[in-house]
Amino acid sequence: MRVHVVSDVHGASDALARAGDGADALVVLGDLIDYVDYRDPAGGILGRVLGPEVSTEFGRLRTAGERDALIRFVRDAWARVPDAPAVVEDAVREQYDRLFGALTAPTYAIPGNVDMPRLWPRYAGPGLTLADGQVLEIGDLRFGFVGGVPLPPGVEPRAGGPWTPHLLRTAEFTAAVKALARVDVLCSHVPPAIAELAFDVVTRRAEASSPALLDVVHRDRPRAAFFGHVHQPLAPRVRVGRTECVNVGHFRATGTPYVLRW
Repeated sequence: MRVHVVSDVHGASDALARAGDGADALVVLGDLIDYVDYRDPAGGILGRVLGPEVSTEFGRLRTAGERDALIRFVRDAWARVPDAPAVVEDAVREQYDRLFGALTAPTYAIPGNVDMPRLWPRYAGPGLTLADGQVLEIGDLRFGFVGGVPLPPGVEPRAGGPWTPHLLRTAEFTAAVKALARVDVLCSHVPPAIAELAFDVVTRRAEASSPALLDVVHRDRPRAAFFGHVHQPLAPRVRVGRTECVNVGHFRATGTPYVLRW
């Protein structure tokens, strides 16, 4: 068997169309949408709708870690757009039409934080399995899937804006992870809670990770734990016992899937 794994696609439909070449299956670990394009401020939904100046300031505030200022800035920017939620949803649907339409190999997909999973059921079919929260056999291995990103303990999801990231309460995310039966391969959007895997050397802070995922690594000793989310990790992989914990890479930047063979 040969399985290709990607994460953090962020609109790269042309590369995604090639990601399944030669594979028996393709695993997509979330963040399909290109909401903010940090390399091209005029790109992404934010840049195209609100302008490159807004996209540039968004990137500055996020890199600086000014979360509350970032939320206020984006809320005020979207307030200038008539029926902003419909504008955003139309832009997301347009990207999903292109991205899901680009898939060639049988695909198992979970959402990341930069996704709108309530729109995904319309794309499910024989070639696309919405795998979030399931344990599924690919070949003779059991793959466990958990999508989304956990919020810090005690933090509630924010709602009301035209764009709401797919962020889950800690207890909700932990329950989804613990509900997985025994797995041979663990697939998530965020890494297990290992400092080297969660730390981003460009933003200079720890991104979201999950102690519950690390508990599953210790519990099941899977062959591998695959994830993305951290675009510039301090360490792209760490071994925990027999388990290789692997950041499969920022696919938008590399265009290259991680290859698992057995």
